[in-house]
Amino acid sequence: MATLVGWHVEMEFSEEGHRTSAAALVRLPDGTEMKARGYAMRHPSDPEQLRVGEEIAGARALMDLSSQLLSKAHTEIDEATGRHSYPLTH
Repeated sequence: MATLVGWHVEMEFSEEGHRTSAAALVRLPDGTEMKARGYAMRHPSDPEQLRVGEEIAGARALMDLSSQLLSKAHTEIDEATGRHSYPLTH
């Protein structure tokens, strides 16, 4: 099976105190650029585990990107068909 197109998602993380932030970016072949953010908060009594905060914040940023991609796809379906499509939410 040949790969027709590839997407590369860039993720950056930062931590400030008990808060981890993730920034996600994807550039689509049509020139669209989508950005999203996700956050995680560590309870002060929890041990520092940077990887866990990154995973939670990263997952939340990717969930936002996923929602944006679904919205974009359904807008394009609606424009092409002249009908209202019903997006899947999960």
